[in-house]
Amino acid sequence: MPAVRRPSGAPGAGAVARATAGRPAVPGLVDPSGRTAVDLRVSLTDRCNLRCGYCMPPEGLDWMPAGELLDDDEVVRLVRVAVEHLGVTEVRYTGGEPLLRRGLERVVAATTALRTADGRAVEASMTTNALGLDKRAAALAAAGLRRINVSLDTLRPERFAAITRRDRHADVLAGVAAAAAAGIGPVKVNAVLLPGVNDDEAPELLAWALAAGYELRVIEQMPIDAQGAWSREGLVTADDVVASLRTAFDLEDDDPAARGGAPAQTYRVRARGADPTSAPLGRVGVIASVTRPFCEACDRTRLTADGQVRSCLFSTSETDLRALLRGGASDDEVADVWRAAMWGKAPAHGVGEAEPVTASGFARPSRSMSAIGG
Repeated sequence: MPAVRRPSGAPGAGAVARATAGRPAVPGLVDPSGRTAVDLRVSLTDRCNLRCGYCMPPEGLDWMPAGELLDDDEVVRLVRVAVEHLGVTEVRYTGGEPLLRRGLERVVAATTALRTADGRAVEASMTTNALGLDKRAAALAAAGLRRINVSLDTLRPERFAAITRRDRHADVLAGVAAAAAAGIGPVKVNAVLLPGVNDDEAPELLAWALAAGYELRVIEQMPIDAQGAWSREGLVTADDVVASLRTAFDLEDDDPAARGGAPAQTYRVRARGADPTSAPLGRVGVIASVTRPFCEACDRTRLTADGQVRSCLFSTSETDLRALLRGGASDDEVADVWRAAMWGKAPAHGVGEAEPVTASGFARPSRSMSAIGG
């Protein structure tokens, strides 16, 4: 089982100066490839109330002790530093499962009260499994949450129970509907397709999402499961997904130039044989993290629930900001260390470039997805 890194301290001023040698004198989170991170992903907990087989074992994981997690005030402070000192404009809360965080609404409200350099409110969003969202959607909307991604891999309750090892399919659907009713939108539905399990459901999921006014995102399974069981041979690829969708719909590529740092290649969707000049039924996105990585335009930085900065989901190293906070560092000192961490970002993660993924082209991170934050 992957072990959570226990950092012993944070870099001092001399280490920061050495790490940022050659970095341009700009305030933002730039890296040597010329990218600037403006999108912050914040994990609020490593815990989850589902046990999806592609993420963790049935018994769960060795969760982080409460004292190692950032408290609400520490989360808010680091988000404020990211916005006011480092140019971050978007914050997405993740987990584990962020709805397990009792102070979620307070954290979201504090985030949306922040203003970017040009005076705009920070855009706050969340990725969730939606369990319990039906009871909290209205409060989250009132706190300023504007966008939400819900993980849902199947429309069939029996398949949901097999994938997640929990019989909670109806609760997820209730949560999705509550988010839409509360005005949080667009509601995006994230699906991972698994061979021989649910890989026949892409058209069905898309038809349901279009009818309900949601946006479907199909994501290639990534090699970041706790068990290390991922294999390239068992991957349902983006090409597989698009081919499946085209058996039931006509898809027209959106302009790739307009994609920016967004991970999904999106397509306009029409009924089979419809006039190509007619209004589309909606859009669908396919995220090809393995077969068509989008590292070139990456604009993200990540903060784990225990206060570690990661410049990439697949980073093999972390920088400890929690130790700085608890050691009395100023906001400027925290920002300097964060900049140094981003200056160490690699050009790409290497997934899909080497077979198997344990070869020199790619090294698995020491943490699983639930510990890093999606």
